[in-house]
Amino acid sequence: MHITDRSIERFQVEKLKIEVHPSREAAGVAAAKAAAEILQSLTQSAHIGVVFATGASQIETLKYLTSIPNLPWQKVDGFHVDDYIGLPSNHKASFRPYLEEKLVKKVPIHSFSYIDGLAADPEQTCRDYAGKLRASNPQLCLLGIGENGHLAFNDPGEADFDDPLDVKIVQLDEPCRRQQAAEGWFKTVEEIPKAAITVTMSRLFRMPKLILSVLGQRKAEIVQRTFDEAISTTCPSTILRTHPDATIFLDYDSAANVKQRFSTTV
Repeated sequence: MHITDRSIERFQVEKLKIEVHPSREAAGVAAAKAAAEILQSLTQSAHIGVVFATGASQIETLKYLTSIPNLPWQKVDGFHVDDYIGLPSNHKASFRPYLEEKLVKKVPIHSFSYIDGLAADPEQTCRDYAGKLRASNPQLCLLGIGENGHLAFNDPGEADFDDPLDVKIVQLDEPCRRQQAAEGWFKTVEEIPKAAITVTMSRLFRMPKLILSVLGQRKAEIVQRTFDEAISTTCPSTILRTHPDATIFLDYDSAANVKQRFSTTV
């Protein structure tokens, strides 16, 4: 897909880099290319740890990332950032089949470690997964931002910028659960699990590079809050402005409330 530089807007809010693209597809392509460049820069490493998010915002990014030739997938040890507790693995909202379909089965990835939301002892699952992350030391994380500002499943009531844990059990708030239903993953809010396992904010921020895909009109308000609100766990995504190497890829719809920051009419 050919996109001219004139159709792309770039700006920065504190340390946070932002790119605005004309469509979901264009933003996904750009995020995928940025991730590919990072993977290519790490080819001398024996293993490359990468953490992946799921959800509607990641579909275009993963589609194009898995189509880019000659990436060092044979060295990539993949992880994902969160999972529901107690959701059957055959449910359409389950993160495991999402990642298998959109990533793992498409590339010759070295390994992928899933969070087991059906394990009998979720606390032990957290400890085990934290150990795997420590051993891999991931260098890249692909993320989205929730409508309530969550990163992974670190909702405002659960987010802790100095969390002593790397992986923990959280309770999902009502806005988070409503978003999952609105995006079509569940028929009703009542169907959605109330608890999940997530990589914590402190662990996310120890990853050197973050690439975020934030797409669609429903994300316009949280994009504005991320850029403009005081940094606090009331809106966890505001902390992105302090990360040394984070880039958000937006489409014109998600950038609608911040168009005064750039010249192109959105």
